[in-house]
Amino acid sequence: MSTPSRTPDILPRPDFHFPGEVGRTYLDSDPARFPQPVKAPDGAPNILLILIDDAGFGQFSTFGGAVPSPTMDTLAAEGLRFNRFHTTALCSPTRAALITGRNHHSTSFAGITELATGYDGYTCILPRNCGTLGEVLRQNGYMTAWIGKNHNTPTWETSAAGPFDRWPNGMGFDYFYGFMGGDMNHWNPILYQNRDLVPASADPDYHLTTDLADKAIDWVRQAKAIAPDRPYFLYVATGATHAPHHTPTDWIAKFHGQFDDGWDAYREATLARQKTLGVVPADTALTERSKGLPAWDTLNAEQKRLYARMMEVFAAYGAHCDHEMGRIVAACRALPDADNTLIIFIAGDNGASAEGGLEGSLCENLFFNGFSEHWQDNLKAIDELGGPKHFNHFPSAWAHAMNTPFQWTKQVASHFGGTRNPLIMSWPARIKDKGGLRDAFLHTIDIVPTLYELCGITAPSVLNGIPQKPIEGASFAHVFDDAGAAGPRRTQYFELGCNRGLYHDGWMASAPSFVPWDPNRQEWDPDKAVWELYNVAEDFSQANDLAAEHPDKLRELQDLWWVEAAKYSVLPLDWRATIRMNAELMGRPSLIGHRRTMTYYPGIIGLPDAASPPMCNKSWTITAQIDVPAENANGMIITHGGLEGGYGLYLRDGRPTFVYNFLSIDRPTFTARDPLPAGSTTLVVDFAYDGGGMGKGGTFTLSANGSTVAEGRVERSIPIQFSLGEGLDIGCDVGSPIDFTYTLPFAFTGRIDHVTIELGELDITPPR
Repeated sequence: MSTPSRTPDILPRPDFHFPGEVGRTYLDSDPARFPQPVKAPDGAPNILLILIDDAGFGQFSTFGGAVPSPTMDTLAAEGLRFNRFHTTALCSPTRAALITGRNHHSTSFAGITELATGYDGYTCILPRNCGTLGEVLRQNGYMTAWIGKNHNTPTWETSAAGPFDRWPNGMGFDYFYGFMGGDMNHWNPILYQNRDLVPASADPDYHLTTDLADKAIDWVRQAKAIAPDRPYFLYVATGATHAPHHTPTDWIAKFHGQFDDGWDAYREATLARQKTLGVVPADTALTERSKGLPAWDTLNAEQKRLYARMMEVFAAYGAHCDHEMGRIVAACRALPDADNTLIIFIAGDNGASAEGGLEGSLCENLFFNGFSEHWQDNLKAIDELGGPKHFNHFPSAWAHAMNTPFQWTKQVASHFGGTRNPLIMSWPARIKDKGGLRDAFLHTIDIVPTLYELCGITAPSVLNGIPQKPIEGASFAHVFDDAGAAGPRRTQYFELGCNRGLYHDGWMASAPSFVPWDPNRQEWDPDKAVWELYNVAEDFSQANDLAAEHPDKLRELQDLWWVEAAKYSVLPLDWRATIRMNAELMGRPSLIGHRRTMTYYPGIIGLPDAASPPMCNKSWTITAQIDVPAENANGMIITHGGLEGGYGLYLRDGRPTFVYNFLSIDRPTFTARDPLPAGSTTLVVDFAYDGGGMGKGGTFTLSANGSTVAEGRVERSIPIQFSLGEGLDIGCDVGSPIDFTYTLPFAFTGRIDHVTIELGELDITPPR
């Protein structure tokens, strides 16, 4: 396959200097010459990169799953499917690898940003020596846009105070529209356009995936209308199919009854379809159900009814996402240079997620606070699943089924259930083997060097004055024209939360360490971990453990894993789980710092959780100085969090009300008996923490102008974090409501002068 001419390996290019003769005046000087805009290499394609969230190998119809994916089907029919493409088993790490071409620990993204620690491979601060694909393409003549999820900005840098150099605009993308963090409420999202908070939509039928598709279409049409000769790079990273599984009801109805046979039957039927499609070898074996997951036949009738419904919601979520991505593809196909558009569709930044726990979930934040849920409680909300009242997630066994034919799920980097994801590439002008299958062993880090080769771009050795770390991936462009060509790599390590794997020359050593549906982990010894061994050149699904038969081969791969781990900053291994979600306990950088008193003013809305006062495991006081109107005294004064957890202080018909949302399970509410008189009022909420450990109870006292108006106790409090995606608002409520007694945005009808939060001392011993 021929490639365009190469580009400079030092970026940016030198500043323009007039090359002619300069006299005393323009009359005796050579004619002026303007510096010309940088042009992309001749023939460089447009690029549409679509990344679906939390999707498994056996989820979508294009790879044998039961979730219809006509968009992917069409792209696969006109392009290529890759059935040995691998991710890192988690979102932020995969995304860092995807946009840099380096291993996730090399980019400091050993985990999600909310789990960052202070070791080289774990800070979640993208090093400047790992320049992004967006920045390199932008400096080589591309128009660039990032639509959707951004989970690669340090949490403490996501507020309006910046800094912004690690927001998408600072990472080489001219335009950004999307959300910051791991997941987002699809009915009431908190979004940014470039650096600016986006006002909430007034559309009663609003859905985030549709909105993202709309913005992607608007951008690409506008860009090509204004500059038709410039290629574009459009990166679309959906929130679907990550929790919450928020789905329009008309889409859910399409799947009624389709999953009543359960997850075991689903796995068998999916493998049969995969063999028929040819996306797995004919002799592929179905792996055993991963240890700890229940058989469908052991469930009672009510469990089956609930879990089947949860899967219907998830299937609708995925089908709706494919449909909306199809609208983007159609818009790109309608542009004049459609044939020279390379579309890369990756169905999952990791395998399907088991974070819903064994019994499913109505509030994913419970999992990240170390709590499990019970099906009996969730059954009560069966008719509300997919709607705005819950942050729902299906049971772990459905996630396992979505990863058919492999073992395990998201987070488990040791096995393909966590790391093997469908990859589809379509490029009408260049791909001739339409509908072809490629089985080279590939990794996310291989996308960037492949694109550089196809676009005729040299990976810069120096970018913006910073010497660059070598690209650690390798191009697989040569397999486009040769189905039998060997893949670009002999060796690839895997590690995520101490789940470890090592691929080398057709063999895979695997050491699963922790199950992903248990948020609480015990002490662990890496030297006692049990390793498995698979000949994946012959055993596609990792079904036949050969560790006992080939101990020397296993030892070779175990030793090589440690070599690779030392090389790519994987060490030290860290098995701490949900405790790492608490930034204060982990000592991560914070805009709060060591302050104990913070004062906020009207206009502060959408302040991210990581930039908001840490109020777990301590006493605290909120003091609000307000003016109460004579009539219609209503609205939010201060709130932190949303439907997943947090608190809110508001007036309803003049009566002060404080709500403490304990992770959507319970919402104790403290309301004054009488309305406040009009005029200046000092409202105070005081929380006296019992202490003695994490998540203990305490006493709330609500007072107005020095007089107690309501009080009461809670026997437990949120131990790790209030919210996954929502922070602090003054004077209104953006995102989702703290309870369901008011209508968003619930703007305060009076005047707020300021709100002060005073924090007590952390009342537990921080972990080492």
